Amino acid sequence: MTDEELVRSALAGGEDSFTELVQRHKSTVFRMASRFVRDPHQLDDIAQEIFIRAWRNLGKFRGDAPFGHWLARIATRACCDFLRKNRRNFHFTQIEQCHADISEAPKSAAAEAREFLDHAMRKLSPQERLVITLAELEEKSVREIADLTGWSESNVKVRAFRARQALKKILETSHER
Repeated sequence: MTDEELVRSALAGGEDSFTELVQRHKSTVFRMASRFVRDPHQLDDIAQEIFIRAWRNLGKFRGDAPFGHWLARIATRACCDFLRKNRRNFHFTQIEQCHADISEAPKSAAAEAREFLDHAMRKLSPQERLVITLAELEEKSVREIADLTGWSESNVKVRAFRARQALKKILETSHER
């Protein structure tokens, strides 16, 4: 069955149909969410939230685009909501504690660079982090980002430019220390 047929079946009460959709798209959802969340428990929570939102809004799926694209929009919004919510609760002392807990074994340059970038990304606003993640890490086009976020293409370009500038400033400031 196609995704669209599974959606129709799920809406008609086919209990296994939505389960099949989840199985088909689970790896994509987890891969996308992992760009925003590193903690495995939070990753499970956000993926579950994405599929709950998809279930609740299944009746709004029009079928004019593939189900995967529709689900990606839900995932993008859920990830942005997660970042916004957790930005308020995040304390940079958690980073310091995390660094204190890491073993003193030498790290590879790539691991150090990744850690440095993760630290800088956490300092960005949720919208800045979202646009950087979609544009640079997910390598989405401006049009794809606009479709996923609901922003205009010109707005995506402006936000991406400003987010890159903000990230550059954070990286330069952190590097000077």
